[in-house]
Formats: sequence, C-alpha cells, structure tokens
Amino acid sequence: MEPKAVVSRPERAWKMLESAAKGDDISQRTTAVRVLGLMRDDPRGLPLAEHALDDGKAQVRMAAAVALADLQAPSSIPALRSALEKEDDPAVILAMAHALVLLQDDEGFHVYYEILTGQRKAKKGMIGRQTDILTDPKKLAKLGFVQGLGFVPFGGMGWAALQEFRKGDPTPLRAASAGVLADDPDADATQALVEAAGDNHWLVRAAALEALARRGDTAAAGSVSAYFPDDNEVVRFTAAAAYLELIALSQPPDDPKPEQPGTQTTGVP
Repeated sequence: MEPKAVVSRPERAWKMLESAAKGDDISQRTTAVRVLGLMRDDPRGLPLAEHALDDGKAQVRMAAAVALADLQAPSSIPALRSALEKEDDPAVILAMAHALVLLQDDEGFHVYYEILTGQRKAKKGMIGRQTDILTDPKKLAKLGFVQGLGFVPFGGMGWAALQEFRKGDPTPLRAASAGVLADDPDADATQALVEAAGDNHWLVRAAALEALARRGDTAAAGSVSAYFPDDNEVVRFTAAAAYLELIALSQPPDDPKPEQPGTQTTGVP
C-alpha cells in the first residue's frame, strides 16, 4: 500500500478558500471572496475575485469589488468597468466605484459625480437606468448607512458590526482597534494581535487575523494557521487567506510561490 500523501498547510488553506468561493453557501461564498483581498502576494486570489464580480448575489459581487480594491491590481480595472456597466444594485455600484477610485481609474469618480449632482458627465458615466438608482433619496439614504459600516473599519463584516452596535456591545470598537494596529510600527502590536486572535468574539478574532496579514510579519504565520478549524466561518476563511499571504511574503524573491493545489508533500512549512 502506498503511503498517504500529507496535505501541506498552504494547500489546505487554498482549498478551503477556493471551495467556499465557488460553493453554494452564500454566506461562505461572500466571506471567502472578501478575504481574497488579503492575498496581495499570492496570485491565485485575483482571478477568483474577478470571477465573483459576475456572481448572482449582490453581497458576493460587493465582496469581490472590495477584495479587488484591496489587491490593488490595475489589471482588474477592465473587469470592474465591465461589471459596473451592468450592475443595478446601489451598494454594489458604489463598492465598484470605490474600487476603481482606489485603483486610480477616473471611471469611479463618475459614480460619485452622479450621486452628488443627479446628472451624468457629458458622454461619460453610468447609463440612465443607473442614474435613476443613484438619485433615489430613499435608496441613497440606506446606501449611505450601509457604506458607513461596510467599508471602514469593518471591511466585509459590516452587517455583523451593525448588529453589535444595536446591542450596545463594545466589540466593534475593539475590532476596529485591532484593524488600526495593522499600521502600528511598534513590534509589540504583533503580539497584541496574536493574542486578540484568540478573543472570545469572532469579530475581534477575524479583525486581528486580518491585521496580522496586513502587517506582513511572517513570524505570525504559525499562530494564524491555528485558526483554520475555528467555529466561525469568517475567522476560518480570514485565517486561511492571512496565512497564505504571510507564507508568500516569507518566500525569498527567487523562490517559487507556495505549492499549488495537487502538489504532494511529506511535510509542512
């Protein structure tokens, strides 16, 4: 009998994300697509996020736009423009415009112009149907409220954060604080985030794991991988994407990227 191949942690993490991003569960699909934005140094996340721009569910399309904004890949501009032309959900339109602006594409500004003025720029901007959507006072009021929590500081966890605010729970503030620590130059912040990743509330755990990925401290990869089996799917998928990002960063410039799905190995990094 041939010995059973050991699945490496990078392969396990990627398969977890890929399966969820292509799966039938809307919640899992949304979360898995959103956290692809953490994989700035692993090229496999980009095409998966672009593919999700055509998803049948608005929340997945929004997650794809947010992920592409985070990935900062100018090559995604054509895909975002194409998706924007046919989009009819106000929240998704704004998410895509936000992504284009961050990618320094002027097409994104056209959406904000129309929201402000109720008019299209001459021979530019959205089609008339979308202008009607973006100038509806009730839809814009709702959109502004959603966007306020949907992009900053909670990323793809906006609705969950909103529910906690309604309860008067301080958890969202703690999660936001974890996000801010991603840019803290003090080395002690890494340890604080590692500890926060073990918090009792999933929102704090996920925020801490995302912040660890953004800090780029590759020494934290092992700690991040410990959350692959977390009970909460947002934490699991965030851990997988964060781990893949940190492993990619740890590779010397001339070394190949982490082994691709299907690679057999007898050990783990």
